[in-house]
Amino acid sequence: MSDEQSIVRMWRGVIRTSDRDEYVEYVERTGIDEYRSVPGNRDAWTLTRELPDGLTEIVTVSRWDSLESIRGFAGDDIGKAVYYPEDDRFLIERDDTVRHYVQRS
Repeated sequence: MSDEQSIVRMWRGVIRTSDRDEYVEYVERTGIDEYRSVPGNRDAWTLTRELPDGLTEIVTVSRWDSLESIRGFAGDDIGKAVYYPEDDRFLIERDDTVRHYVQRS
């Protein structure tokens, strides 16, 4: 992939707003730190958005050099979401698949 292109990986879930700060910290220590440690990761961040009824949507976004570099994080099935031990405690709703996009400058 050229310098002008990268692959963007996006995942989303829903948590209780009261858990937002604790869960975002947890995601930063697990998934985001792991993303950033894999060769070919360009950057990663966490987004949140308040929803009605005391819920918050959380989205992780990461940029990668290639699909192959994503395999270094996710394994062979790059379309499958990666979860960590405490995710079940926080997540009310989750996408079990992730989306990949080509980013062009």
